[in-house]
Amino acid sequence: MKKILALVMMAGLALPTAAMAQDKSGVPDVSMFKTMLDASKSNWVAFREYDGKQWIYFSNILTARCRLKEIRYSVNSDALDQRFEMVRCIPDMPFALPSDAPWDATLINLPSQTAKTMSVQLVFEDDTETEIMTYRPCEGVGDGTCAKVVE
Repeated sequence: MKKILALVMMAGLALPTAAMAQDKSGVPDVSMFKTMLDASKSNWVAFREYDGKQWIYFSNILTARCRLKEIRYSVNSDALDQRFEMVRCIPDMPFALPSDAPWDATLINLPSQTAKTMSVQLVFEDDTETEIMTYRPCEGVGDGTCAKVVE
């Protein structure tokens, strides 16, 4: 499993929008993505302070884009009142971003130090939901990317 996770993380990232119907015959079963995301839930998001902004990356989640229906999140609450728009799935390359993906296909950015916490929940194509995970930015990492799970 660790070998699969490493390959997935190195391959690239992207996610389908819920409205896109497509043939996913070449995409691994949803159970593999559930296992992969459960194993990496402490790293679903990462915060970065850079260029006067706070960058919040969904990169690790996006490796499961072809079997996700929705990424729900909220900043500084657990309301899950926002949705991260996902780029389309490429069934022949399920872990890679489309070549025409916008530069911000894996992130959101906010004014510097806006997000003290971020809560996230994933919804798979079979309508199952993950537990809600809440993260905070790491302290003292400069412009490096990092997040800590809020217990």
